[in-house]
Amino acid sequence: MMKVIDTLGKFCGKYMALLTIVFAAAAFLFTDFFKSLASASVNTQALFGSHMASLSLTNILLGVIMFGMGMTLKADDFKEIVKRPKDVIIGIFSQYIVMSGLAFLLAKIFALDAETAIGLILLGCVPGGTASNVMTFLAKGDVPLSVTITMCTTILATLLTPALTYALGSQWVEVDFLNMFLSVVLVVALPIVLGIVVHTLIGDKAEKIKSLLVLVSTLSIVLIVAMCVAPNTNQLLQTSSLLIMFIVLLHHVLGLAAGYGISKLFKFNDAKTRALTLEVGLQNSGLAVGLASAYGSLAALPCVLATVIHQIVGALVANFFARKEPDAKQKTQQNEQQIPQETLSVTK
Repeated sequence: MMKVIDTLGKFCGKYMALLTIVFAAAAFLFTDFFKSLASASVNTQALFGSHMASLSLTNILLGVIMFGMGMTLKADDFKEIVKRPKDVIIGIFSQYIVMSGLAFLLAKIFALDAETAIGLILLGCVPGGTASNVMTFLAKGDVPLSVTITMCTTILATLLTPALTYALGSQWVEVDFLNMFLSVVLVVALPIVLGIVVHTLIGDKAEKIKSLLVLVSTLSIVLIVAMCVAPNTNQLLQTSSLLIMFIVLLHHVLGLAAGYGISKLFKFNDAKTRALTLEVGLQNSGLAVGLASAYGSLAALPCVLATVIHQIVGALVANFFARKEPDAKQKTQQNEQQIPQETLSVTK
């Protein structure tokens, strides 16, 4: 049985971008089915009152993905922060300042309507996606640095995502800081902590179920994509969606360019440059989708498009980098470290 799961996990990891497109297309063919899944929720009013009356299936699946991420973390993963704090801090600041700032500027420049603008703002304010870890690996970049920055930005998202969204998005819509804070705690922080605790308790046994975690996380990601596309099929078929697609693409490309420029500014070596470039430019669009659902169907549209676009753009950039070997003296321990998140590329 585990051999089958292992084979399926490797297949899903290798063809993640293709599966994302397939499930997005399936949402057009089986719209009602995926709509019903998207509308499913768990009542949480007894726990959180009116601030957070329900938890959608999308958010629950994101929690599953974050739990899987927590299950891959070990104490050694946190050592990178101590070993090279400057690199990690540069990555964290670059991620949040660049992507949130770009989202705000693009929303202003293109005079987006309120719902679409808040969706783009959310996309800019979420942490980096674990897709960046995979792409960094493929690009022969500094994988430990990429994993560490993703881990740190994800943990900090509990406060920074609601705070930045409130600061930048309030002029378009009313942002409920407490509601978003509770959502990120439940969807990101709590599952990651639980995953770390479980990993600590079972120790090396976690490696034996890694393929299962990969498979479950991958299926969760593509289901999220389908559930986000289904309620927005009409909008996606309109010509205006082409403009939003262009803006989302521009957001990612400018983020990648900024990451590259910042790397050169701080004189990063080749491997670190590749890691920071991909880390800054690729967002956790799955989390953005889950949070955007509170602001209307149009708010989710930029995030839905990003789930597909960042997979394609990231792969192209990674392949471009991979054609040139990093200098021998600059190679990191990337081949010594496994990438447990390699298929947890959300949409993340």
